[in-house]
Amino acid sequence: MRRLTLLAALLLAAPAMATLAPGAKAPDFTTRGAIAGKVFSVHLADQLKKGPVVLYFFPAAYTGGCNAEAHAFADAIPQFQKAGATVIGMSGDPVDTLVKFSAEKCAGKFAVASAGPAVIKGYDVSLGRQVMGHDATTRTSYVIAPDGKVAFVHDDMNPADHVAMTLAAVEKITHR
Repeated sequence: MRRLTLLAALLLAAPAMATLAPGAKAPDFTTRGAIAGKVFSVHLADQLKKGPVVLYFFPAAYTGGCNAEAHAFADAIPQFQKAGATVIGMSGDPVDTLVKFSAEKCAGKFAVASAGPAVIKGYDVSLGRQVMGHDATTRTSYVIAPDGKVAFVHDDMNPADHVAMTLAAVEKITHR
């Protein structure tokens, strides 16, 4: 019985795996987002023409873990740029919220975009509940290679390792 309890605790503590596995074709999408407080259109296929894309999904703007993760990605943007990658934060937040978030928490250094129901379903990132009035996403980071295939997935509600792990995956793709 004790082993069963320990096993159950370990399984519950382990991060859930996203169903989009490495090698899967990343669903293309077009949505609206913001960078440095300005609204613009985000089309994944266009971003992939420039190189690998890091799509990092976060539950809700202006929450502790999401603020910290945005700040960490902002600090690492020079390394992502050196490796030829584009970083795009994604959440179910409305664009007007992301306009302010992009300027304040992302320091205007990378785009954040609104993930609608089709994107949330396509990337299998539904948290299964609403936060601040919108569909929340899991904290899942995807590295998508220029050919449109998923190269790396990190699915963990703890924001601590997303930046380092996605940067390492990008560097592996670009060999820089």
